[in-house]
Amino acid sequence: QLQLVESGGGLVQPGGSLRLSCAASGFTLRPYVVGWFRQAPGKEREGVSCISMNTYSTNYADSVKGRFTISRDNAKNTVYLQMNSLKPEDRGVYYCAASTVFRRCVAGDEMDYWGKGTLVTVSS
Repeated sequence: QLQLVESGGGLVQPGGSLRLSCAASGFTLRPYVVGWFRQAPGKEREGVSCISMNTYSTNYADSVKGRFTISRDNAKNTVYLQMNSLKPEDRGVYYCAASTVFRRCVAGDEMDYWGKGTLVTVSS
């Protein structure tokens, strides 16, 4: 079964850190661009970051630049999102998704695979 599985979400205080993981099973991520997206209650889904598994190309939303870092481990078939200096507005369900086209990841459209998400809550 081809799937992406996110993990690492939880409750953290403002200013804290979390590391999310996106593990693929049933297929290799190597040909893909993997992105993280989030959706807060009552808001539309927004793109957070993308990374090419073949190159070192990355992309970040302005709202997370300097605080979040996306990385990959091809051997583990996994992508990570290190989130530091978390703010209450970072809360939401975080999803990872994969596409073979970088611009699709940036746009958040026509992704080939989606995970089911992991919840991040930032609150004191």
